[in-house]
Amino acid sequence: MLTTSQPPAPRFPAAHGGRLARATTQAREPFGLYVHWPFCLAKCPYCDFNSHVRHGGIDEGKFLAAYVSELKHFAALTPGRSVTSIFFGGGTPSLMGAATVAAILDHIAALWTVAEGAEVTLEANPTSVEADRFAGYRAAGVNRVSLGVQSLQDESLKALGRKHSSAEALAALTIAKRHFERVSFDLIYARMGQSLEDWRGELARALTHAQDHLSLYQLTIEAGTPFAARHQAGSLTIPDDDLAQQFYALTQELCDQAGLPAYEVSNHARPGSESRHNLLYWRGHDYAGVGPGAHGRISHGGGKRATSTLKSPEAWLEAVETGGHGIEQDELLTPHELADEYLLMGLRLEEGIDLKRLEAIDGRLLDGSRLRELEAHGFVRRSGDRLKATDRGRLVLDRLILELAA
Repeated sequence: MLTTSQPPAPRFPAAHGGRLARATTQAREPFGLYVHWPFCLAKCPYCDFNSHVRHGGIDEGKFLAAYVSELKHFAALTPGRSVTSIFFGGGTPSLMGAATVAAILDHIAALWTVAEGAEVTLEANPTSVEADRFAGYRAAGVNRVSLGVQSLQDESLKALGRKHSSAEALAALTIAKRHFERVSFDLIYARMGQSLEDWRGELARALTHAQDHLSLYQLTIEAGTPFAARHQAGSLTIPDDDLAQQFYALTQELCDQAGLPAYEVSNHARPGSESRHNLLYWRGHDYAGVGPGAHGRISHGGGKRATSTLKSPEAWLEAVETGGHGIEQDELLTPHELADEYLLMGLRLEEGIDLKRLEAIDGRLLDGSRLRELEAHGFVRRSGDRLKATDRGRLVLDRLILELAA
């Protein structure tokens, strides 16, 4: 529920003009910027993201200068684009000072046109110290926050390696609602030792605190993590596939009843409150990835390119200081690869994919007999030129996509 206090009016992006966008189809399409802050207070044992702990402190000024340099590099590659969404991800972006966030946003506005009403999201951990920074982030121009709550049970938070309590999480959520009209938070379910009834109670409680968006992820065992080592040794178990499907079905049921249906496999929102930045990924639009270990997809040099930067913060910093960017890989994607990506990402969405768009990418026509068979078994549904995975299909989405791509 929204609080009655009003957040301070942001200085960004409405006050900035940036460069005028060219009147081209590409210029009118959504275009996003992902800014990766790779530092965390501690590394969670289930996490395989590019995150790093630096107990000796971080020279935020040096990193800010490097972010600005890399932003300039990507701006030169994407002239005439209008930024529709910006996402500060990590790592833990809420460890950044508000002044650093403001400076990055100011430089973005100077380098590109920023669309009116652009979505500006910052991921945050719900510790009390970071929650105190929310007013500063709002003043800097952030208009949406995503909190890494992960659980509302203290025992589970400890097992997941989190540094906050459930009380701190709810307090941070209250503060976030005071400053931001759009607030999301994450939860992990199908955890070790968790029963369906445990999750029913926890999710029901979470839904009473939800504002407009929830990201709900099943715990997965990622290679190279401490959880993977424990799982291999037999000291950590998670629900088998049948029970995991029951967890998923229960999640959909409770969220539907609360008015937050799934618009993507793991993301739920009130209609109109979907994450516009994440939709940009899943719909196959362009975005530039800035910062250590960031990935991007940008149309440049006659096609769409996949970029990724050096993962090590120090190696990335040195590369940017030397050459103006930390890009490690820059690959021109083939039409076949682009079509595969569109199929893979688009079928995660409740809206599905546009078969005409798929055909336009690489001339691909999905096998009609295979489509009819999958439709007859309730895995997909066609409506005009759109193809969607059903609830049943999303339970086996990886296998479904392999069937369609074959």
